[in-house]
Amino acid sequence: MLVTLGFLMVAVFMFLILTKRATPVVGLTLVPVAFGLLAGAGLGIGDMITDGIKSLAPTAALLFFAIIFFGIMIDVGLFDPLVKFILRLVRDDPMRLVVGTAVLAMVVSLDGDGSTTFIIVTSAMLPLYLKLGVSPVVLTVVAGLSNATMNIIPWGGPTVRAASALGLSPSDVFVPMVPSLIVGLIMVLGFSVHLGIMERRRIGTLVLTSERILEKVGNGGTSSADSDNSGNADDSDDGGDTGRFIDGLDPKRDTLRPKLLWFNAALTTVLLVVLVMDVLPIPVLFMIASSIALAVNFPAVKDQGEAIARHSASIVSVVAMVLAAAVLTGVFQGTGMVEAMAEWLLQVIPDAMGSHLAVITGVLSIPLTFFMTNDAFYFGVLPVLSETAAQYGIEPVEMARASITGQAVHMQSPLVPAILLLVTLAGVSLADHHKKVLWRAGLISITMLVVGVALGQIPF
Repeated sequence: MLVTLGFLMVAVFMFLILTKRATPVVGLTLVPVAFGLLAGAGLGIGDMITDGIKSLAPTAALLFFAIIFFGIMIDVGLFDPLVKFILRLVRDDPMRLVVGTAVLAMVVSLDGDGSTTFIIVTSAMLPLYLKLGVSPVVLTVVAGLSNATMNIIPWGGPTVRAASALGLSPSDVFVPMVPSLIVGLIMVLGFSVHLGIMERRRIGTLVLTSERILEKVGNGGTSSADSDNSGNADDSDDGGDTGRFIDGLDPKRDTLRPKLLWFNAALTTVLLVVLVMDVLPIPVLFMIASSIALAVNFPAVKDQGEAIARHSASIVSVVAMVLAAAVLTGVFQGTGMVEAMAEWLLQVIPDAMGSHLAVITGVLSIPLTFFMTNDAFYFGVLPVLSETAAQYGIEPVEMARASITGQAVHMQSPLVPAILLLVTLAGVSLADHHKKVLWRAGLISITMLVVGVALGQIPF
């Protein structure tokens, strides 16, 4: 029964989200509660949800203060020179813009933190998308694919989890998968070129004017940027939120602090360096950095309040979705649905397929890591699969390599706070993002698995 309820819960949630019959917050909250009660959770569902919220509370705090910090940096003009530099490289070509987005996202993703990557990429590139009339959905797709493919780097999370769960060295898992990673990144660039060419055909080359971006922001992002590649109206408009985070590139905005440019640059650099060094929890770092940024750039208490309020819409949206995702996570774990679904999958795998368990694990990692957290998959499912595979002579390190190939799809999951942050900042609905990104992410994951098999890093 738990297996059936688990799959039904996922199916109902995805149906409501993709058909836009419910917002992510409503879907992530009501669907798990309903199915949790059907699973017999009773009043215990409160404790399950509370446990889920506790596990995601640090992430919610991180996103809250990260939005404030980078929002302040955008307000005071820290990223204006970067945007202008990129604009000179892009000129008036949408294709260059999209490819540039992919490259920037890949480079920034080296820090291993998706939230930071998406904040930087969105703040730097969204103004240019609005200027050129390129759909913000293209930005979320390209940035999401770039970061997701890079997510298998050892300090990114899944590789360390897989290695820890099986008692392996992360380098033994990751290094042989570098060719798969390279092929995956090449595919991302290929998708970026294709999307850029389609946008170029749709909108042509445009003359860039400061009035254009201001007009788009003022109109809530409902101009040609919200048309799809066929020229028809796209559903990427979310009711006027597009562009709210960056507030245009108005060179006369009151929040500019040109005299503090080097201070803000130094503060941001120190923050990112300390973040990579992992000497303090990331939420704590952003809390401290945000407070310093507020105090220095806006000494008056009233101005500090206004600085926070300017980004309140983004904060509320993304934190609400993270806390709502905690409901789904809590019910999944608390009712035992995750374990039941994993055991069922093991039972339905025929004995004759045992020698192919590494490849099966790679394939299973695509849907399973989309519908459950990395912790649940790598610490709950992978050890069971690996123990079974050992009976067929498959090494744990080979199972670990196969298990990380599904990360391109995993990072698009509504259970991943970073992707919720990305679509919120870009003003794109999660449904529109999923429609364009999931099949591309699936192809990347399958290709990385095939490359691993072809080079002998993953046994067939």
